[in-house]
Parts: sequence; structure tokens; C-alpha cells
Amino acid sequence: MTASEPPYAVLAELTHRCPLACPYCSNPLALEPKSQELDTATWRRVLDEAAEIGVLQIHFSGGEPCARFDLEDLVAHATRAGLYTNLITSAVTLDGTRLNRLKSAGLQHVQISFQDTRPDANDRIAGFPRAFERKRRAAAEVVKAGLALTVNAVVHRHNIDHVDEFFDLALDLQAGRIEIANVQYYGWALLNRAALMPTQDQLVHMDRTIQARLPDLKGRLVVDYVVPDYYARRPKACMGGWGRRFLNITPSGKVLPCHAAETIPDLVFETVHDRPLGAIWQDSPAFERFRGTDWMPSPCRECDRREVDWGGCRCQALAISGNAALPDPVCELAADHAAVGAIAAQDSAAGDRPFTAPWKPLRRSAGTSGGKCADLTAWKTPSTNKPYSGASREGPMKMEWDGSPTSPTWRFARIKEKLPSPSGAERMAMPCWIVVLSCEFSRASRSKSALE
Repeated sequence: MTASEPPYAVLAELTHRCPLACPYCSNPLALEPKSQELDTATWRRVLDEAAEIGVLQIHFSGGEPCARFDLEDLVAHATRAGLYTNLITSAVTLDGTRLNRLKSAGLQHVQISFQDTRPDANDRIAGFPRAFERKRRAAAEVVKAGLALTVNAVVHRHNIDHVDEFFDLALDLQAGRIEIANVQYYGWALLNRAALMPTQDQLVHMDRTIQARLPDLKGRLVVDYVVPDYYARRPKACMGGWGRRFLNITPSGKVLPCHAAETIPDLVFETVHDRPLGAIWQDSPAFERFRGTDWMPSPCRECDRREVDWGGCRCQALAISGNAALPDPVCELAADHAAVGAIAAQDSAAGDRPFTAPWKPLRRSAGTSGGKCADLTAWKTPSTNKPYSGASREGPMKMEWDGSPTSPTWRFARIKEKLPSPSGAERMAMPCWIVVLSCEFSRASRSKSALE
């Protein structure tokens, strides 16, 4: 089955370099180094190809997209191509000067992630001192610049009881939208599942809190609510369906249907160097493998929801059932559905456990200017004082938190031997709001977006 419609949105992962160390990071376990990143000219070509096939939105992400000095150039090029531009950022290095340059280039929307509503807890999860303060300051600059602002709240066991405070934070920041995104367990989040999984009681309390707040928030704050799969009875249409609404481009140029697609061992993903983006979208074997309904096994094939959830998440089927072609085990009709509940119960009862984080927290080296978005190539690791350039050649780092809510203790250790090879890199699934919002964005006009 070839694609009948163009994708609505592209997630452009400009880099895997990032100053944060979130234990649910959506980047793969094997990070792509700076040396493999697409250059400016290639990204410009890809942006043109995206516009030509009908893409409406481009989401500049990472890692931290501000690590790229050519970000303004890419935003300007995307704007000239007629794409709606969104910056997905940690915001810890984003200041008013850089933001104004980005606005002048055509940037229309900024999404800032918050790890918690409380400064100490936020900074502990992020692995970055004063991150909360920096994020608040950047959010104020976004509003001051007149850009649309979304607050991204990734929810897990350690902050799920603060969901009411997340709404208050978003209102205080004058955001137009908030995404309450329960952690999706792929990649680093899967590695840390026992340290992140909330209990069912926590989930029920969160849901009641959200439902109670929604009437008051109507007309003031748009709420996107991503329910955790492990406590669901029916799967969601991951990414709007495999190869139907969305594509992801990695820093090195691999074209994927979703973040975690590379975990499926028998799929080979083309790159933007191999063929034009439109050709890859149209008939790439990897995109065709689970597109539509022809691939579906029973009971998906007979289900009246087969064109609603499109079989759920292929990467979740692989992670839990061991086969990406099986029904998503989140579905109550799937043979392995009971295993999902058992995993959730076991992991949520695991108590305080250390996080395994993607990389070390970084500190700014001498000479970087506070008036610019810091060049992350000029940041250095504390242990070696050498410039940071992506994943360590000796393997990623494990950053452990001892579980203390008031006195975090950081410990570092190599975990190379515990990680799969790059071919087994795992990714966390893209939050579904990009697809949902894109569906609301009329193809008749590129001048207005549902993000605003």
C-alpha cells in the first residue's frame, strides 16, 4: 500500500547534543555524534522537499536544536518554503537575543519542556542546575516576543501528583497550550521504566484532577492529554498510524515513521542522501511494512477500530510481545494484554530507583557569552574537561539519583556493556499532539495554525 496523502508534519532532529539528562529522553540509546549531522545545505534541500510534497508543519527538535548555529537560517528557509515553524526546546540556553533573531527568521511557535513544577525537582530530573529558572525566563521572552507558547509536561511517578500545579504554571507563563504527556516507554524511558512508572492510584487521581480542571480552563488553555499506555484498554493510533501523518528525520538523515522505529530489527530505513523525501514517503519498504490495514493479524483485521487506532504501536508490540507484527498488547483483545498490567504493577511498586540518563550534565566553559544561545560544542564534561560532541566513544553515561527528594546525589558510571549496539537503538514514541494538531490545520491556508 503506497501513501495516498502527504504527511502533515516533519520532526527535524537537528542534533542529539543536549545540556539536559532526562531519564525519559526520546533520543536513541546510541546517540548520533555531531560529525554525522546533516549540514545546512542538506537540511535546506530537505525542507524544500518537505514543502513540495505537501508537509504543513516543521518541528525543529533534538537533542537541543539551539546547539545548531544555523538554526536561524533553517527557520528562515522553512518559512520561505511556506512551512509553519515550531521550536521544541529545553530552553535552558535560549535567551531574548537569540529568540528575537529566530522570530525575525519566521519562527511562529515554541514548545518548552518542564520536568516538574518545583525548581529542585525539575533540576534533578533534568540533570541541570537552575534549569527551572532558565526555562521560566525563556518562556517569558517567548510571550514578550508575541510567539505562541506550549508547555510540555512529561508526567511520571515523581511528578504525577503535581499535575494541578502544571496547569497553574502554564497559566502563569501565559501559555496557550499545555501537553500533559505521560511517559511513553521506549528508549531511555524503557530503560528507566521501573524508576518512572506511576501506580494505578496515582493515575486515577491525576485523571480526576484533570477532568475537574478542564471546565475552568476552557477558553483559557488548550489541553492535550496523553494517557499512559500501560493502564489503557485500547491502543492509541500511534503517530496517527504508521506512515500516515508524520515522519521523523534523525540528525544523520535517516527517515523514520516514528522515534522508536529503529528498534524493529528487520527494517532498513533510507536516508535523505538515498532518495528524495517524497519518494521515501511514497514507497519506502520500511514505511510500507505497517501502513494501512493489509499487514494486520487477527483480531486487528476483524476489529471495527482498525482504521481508528491502525493497530496501535508497532514498537510497543515488539518491546512487550517480542514481535512488531503482533497486536499492540495494550489492547484488551491482544493475547499479551495481561502482561502489560503485570509489568505496570511490578514496576510501579519498585520504589525509589536510580535513573540511567543519556549523558552527563554539562557545564559552560569559559568564554561563552550569556547574550547568545550557548554553543554546546563549547560545553565540557566535568570529568575530562574536554569539549562535548555527542555520545562518548566509550559509551553513554549512567547518571544515578539516590532517590532522596531533598538531597540528590549524582553518581556516574560507564554503561557501555549494558547497552545494545547502534542497530538496536531505541526511541521513545513521538507525543501524539503534533499529529492531532496537524489534522486540525487546514490545507487551504498555511498562514494560520492550530498551535496558536
